[in-house]
Amino acid sequence: MKINKKQIKRAMLGYTFLGPPIIGFFAFTLIPVIASLVLAFMEWDIIRPPVWVGFQNYIRLFHDKDFWYYIYNTVYFVLSLPLGLAFSLFLALLVNQKLKGISLFRTIYFFPVISSVVACALIWRWIYNGDYGLLNAFLKYIGIYNPPNWLRDVVWAKPALIIMGTWKGAGSSMLIYLAALQSIPEELYESANIDGATGWKKFWHITLPMLSFANFYLIITGIMGSFQVFSEPFMMTGGGPLGSTTTVVYAIYTNAFQQFRMGYASAISWFLFLVIFTTTLVQWNYGGGKKYYY
Repeated sequence: MKINKKQIKRAMLGYTFLGPPIIGFFAFTLIPVIASLVLAFMEWDIIRPPVWVGFQNYIRLFHDKDFWYYIYNTVYFVLSLPLGLAFSLFLALLVNQKLKGISLFRTIYFFPVISSVVACALIWRWIYNGDYGLLNAFLKYIGIYNPPNWLRDVVWAKPALIIMGTWKGAGSSMLIYLAALQSIPEELYESANIDGATGWKKFWHITLPMLSFANFYLIITGIMGSFQVFSEPFMMTGGGPLGSTTTVVYAIYTNAFQQFRMGYASAISWFLFLVIFTTTLVQWNYGGGKKYYY
């Protein structure tokens, strides 16, 4: 079979478009992943040559009390996921109305998602400021005269970051819920109205079951994202106070790029990968993936 110049040119054009993504994948994904896997069994401070230490980084990891405290902080963020999903669903129900100008509100609720993390952090640091912050000013106005210093309080720092993260990320989940809500057949609600079902019964027996796929997707991606929380503590608290907002990913960052313990940071990274992979696998097999109608 002969191949003419036109076919060769078309093939070369395809390879030209495929080239940059493939190069980027190898340079910024595959090679770093392989390198981190090797470094997890080595001790390397960037300056001196790496030294093979076997499983010492993993042994050190399991005996590191600070690391388990960071695990606790990370799990704390993971357990806040239902709050974020409930808020996103509430917003989706609000904007799932056939009202004039409703598109404007959808845009407003989605705007934090596309906003700069730095800008959002500056705004929320001002809101949480213990001396002149908007939140404490409001609390004093309603009679709470000794409000917490949110970002400097060990008890309140994590909830403060959760509120900020929920506000910033709710818009993307809202859109997914909105698409799922608009795909629910109106006939189901009409039949429920004929049967005299209340609004709560329609929500519980029609809306919520029909959102099972959306819930399944958002729970999986939400847990994966919660295990990798970094931007909020990095920009808002620097991991403080007293390490109360230091997550596992933040610990990876500090070990790798502040203390230059590349091997130990790589071991933490692979431990986190195994936790996320196992959690996702369990969810996939037992947590949903099916659609139930009641």
